[in-house]
Amino acid sequence: MGISKSDFFTEDQNEMANLMKALGHPARIAIIEFLLKKENCICGDIVNELPLSQPTISQHLKELKNVNIIKGSVDGNSICYCLNLETLEKIQKYVQITITGATKCKPGECC
Repeated sequence: MGISKSDFFTEDQNEMANLMKALGHPARIAIIEFLLKKENCICGDIVNELPLSQPTISQHLKELKNVNIIKGSVDGNSICYCLNLETLEKIQKYVQITITGATKCKPGECC
């Protein structure tokens, strides 16, 4: 099998790209913002909050769970979701490093 273009990048670069890709949809941002207001919730809570169908919300939850932005635990017939602090801290650290690096570029000297 041939080499994938992602093989040219580090594991950390690929992980961050996957995290950012998962965050690249407004419905997923809305889900994260909803979870920030709650300690945890079930899919039905999110369906009641957002103007999307249950299958669509389930697909977005699956994408967020696949990259560990959220965690889910079975509670009877439903899955209870919450944010994964460890993954959010990775994103925060990456954004902070990027901002710190960008501040080294003095206005008028770079772009």
